[in-house]
Formats: sequence, C-alpha cells, structure tokens
Amino acid sequence: MIKYVPEMTSVVIEEIPDMVTLAVEISNCKGNCIGCHSPFLKNDIGEELTEEAIDRLFEENFGVNCFLFLGEGRDLARIIELAGYVKRSKGVAVALYSGRTEVEDEVFRAFDYVKVGPYIAEAGPLNVPTTNQRLYKISHNPFSAEDITSRFWRKGIDPNRS
Repeated sequence: MIKYVPEMTSVVIEEIPDMVTLAVEISNCKGNCIGCHSPFLKNDIGEELTEEAIDRLFEENFGVNCFLFLGEGRDLARIIELAGYVKRSKGVAVALYSGRTEVEDEVFRAFDYVKVGPYIAEAGPLNVPTTNQRLYKISHNPFSAEDITSRFWRKGIDPNRS
C-alpha cells in the first residue's frame, strides 16, 4: 500500500523542467537524510493512494502534464502499478523522486523522470553544481536515461546559495 499526504499535494513548475507537475508527497519514507525537508514523511501517515484518489487529484488540478511521486514508500510494486495507471489513464508523464543512491531497472522503465540520491547538506540541493542528486529524463523507445540535473543550476547565482 502507498500512502500520500493530501494536504501537501500541490501543482509546481520547478520540480520537473518544462512540466506543470502535480506533486504528491508519499509517506512511510525509508530514507534517512540528515536535514530532510519533510521528516514527518518517515511516518506511516496520510491516506491510501488509489486509482480513485488519483482520479480525484486530476479532477481538482486541471492542466497538469506530469504526476510526481515525491518519495517511494515501502511498496515498490504498487508505486510502479500506480505510475502505469497515471500514464495509461491520464496520458501524462510520471516522475519519481527517490532518496536512494540507486534504483532498480524496473523503476527506470516505469517512469519518465527519476531523481536519485539522498539529500546531503554538504553537497547542496539539486539547484547547485555540487549536488550529489541526479535527475534523469527517460526515453523509452529506444531506452535511454539522460542526466538533466544541470537544468536546475541557476545561471549567474552564487552556487553556495540554495
């Protein structure tokens, strides 16, 4: 089962380049990032993310062209199943922010965008060149994974600012 925190769901334009993204915070995180921006997501909280809940989220958030799972929870098979549902029924891109250093090949096959890497304060966030995190844009035919992390790096701004 995958749970999300409905009150934390929002439409964003900075998480996935060139996309209007419905960002859904997934609880029961198995990561242990020091300085985590949402430590409450380690807890088993929120509501079950079902196909019906996804339908409601799309009804309430018109105009999005990407669905972002902010975290994985503890049921990889289910999150992959939900990603497939979003792609098939909504016709939008799907993205996953994972705090893990590496993810299974099946994750790359299921999603259009995959971010890997735990937050490490000394390395900085995704928007600085020193970050350890990486965002990949996945092409499925033929399969390839392009590192697009540099699209977040602020041009002309001090890289020590986040």
